[in-house]
Amino acid sequence: MRYFLEFSYKGTAYNGWQKQNNALGVQQVLEEALAKILRLPIEITGSSRTDTGVHAEQQFAHFDLENRIEDEELLIYKLNGLIPRDIAMRRVIKVPDDINSRFAATHRKYEYRITRQKNPFLTDLAYLLKADLDIERMNEAAALLLQYNDFESFSKIHTQVNNFRCTITEAIWLDSDDMLIFHIRANRFLRGMVRALVGTLLDVGKGKRTVAEFEQVILSKNRKVAGAQAPAEGLFLVEVGYDFI
Repeated sequence: MRYFLEFSYKGTAYNGWQKQNNALGVQQVLEEALAKILRLPIEITGSSRTDTGVHAEQQFAHFDLENRIEDEELLIYKLNGLIPRDIAMRRVIKVPDDINSRFAATHRKYEYRITRQKNPFLTDLAYLLKADLDIERMNEAAALLLQYNDFESFSKIHTQVNNFRCTITEAIWLDSDDMLIFHIRANRFLRGMVRALVGTLLDVGKGKRTVAEFEQVILSKNRKVAGAQAPAEGLFLVEVGYDFI
């Protein structure tokens, strides 16, 4: 029996999604909680890997059991009572045995959130940046992302992937009051890609790069040419799409 979990988490206290030998990941917390409740060793596979300090408003993972879960609502209730307050379980969904939470996802969407003013209620949940930014120019550069599909320039180096191709279907900065939010949607993302994109687009907004120079960064396929990664606290995984959910 294969089940999907839908959940969210504040990533501040975690060394990303993936479990590791010397650091705490969200995956480890959920596996240990499930094992305690179900009294079985449990391994879960996430739909996306988030880095240290990155948050998820919507995340999915799958796991397998030999027997059907009799009361899915009760399992959610027990999980939420056991896991820390910075992780929240939403639902558990029975799916066909061959559906993989990572490979069956049709798209992912991220938001990068910037606050213009110091706000104690946004600590660790937005990047505080008071610089004057040319948002129109940033959006002109962001629109170029929809014209290309190789984003090696924005990927962490020494990452084990077969290719650097992604199909981006949305990339836009929206300004609202004291918040500036970058919305980006694609079929897949490379490791560190969104934060590297944001950092490079902020260079455009600050006048450190032109839109033409941003395009050359894409074409270079060289991570050293792109800008520095934007801080982790502003990044949120907000949506993972599936055809059957």
